[in-house]
Amino acid sequence: MTDDTPRATPTELGSADIMQIMAYLPHRYPFLLVDRVIDMDGDRSGVGIKNVTFNEPHFQGHFPAAPVMPGVLLIEGMAQTAGVISIAARASTPAPRVVYFMTIDKAKFRKPVTPGDVVEYHMTQLRKRGSMSWFKGEAKVAGRLVCEAEISAMLVDK
Repeated sequence: MTDDTPRATPTELGSADIMQIMAYLPHRYPFLLVDRVIDMDGDRSGVGIKNVTFNEPHFQGHFPAAPVMPGVLLIEGMAQTAGVISIAARASTPAPRVVYFMTIDKAKFRKPVTPGDVVEYHMTQLRKRGSMSWFKGEAKVAGRLVCEAEISAMLVDK
């Protein structure tokens, strides 16, 4: 079921820096996996940015001789980006207490992500019903698809 409510075209796309992201999400290092969110079009879409560095703790044990970012962390980065987009779109209402990651579907991993890469989480809302939202995510490095999935999240108000 899709939300068929007419939507006004925004005059400006939104963004969230790391301080805004930390205000929206409860995650902190080492599990905060989004550095910035850009091109936010209400709760319809946005792009999360993750600068991948060798200093991150998962690289110590995930193939140390040939470090690869774990796929589950790419999916989590998508979920965090979708959470920021959903919360930021509610700027005129009280912030939800928490965003729950509910489902992962159709996940595919296409290419390894390694230190030095900049991952872009391109998230597009597929549908929304009440406090639930479903998103399609594509993680890209230098324009190339490295991971994709469909996820859902639920906003829980205070």
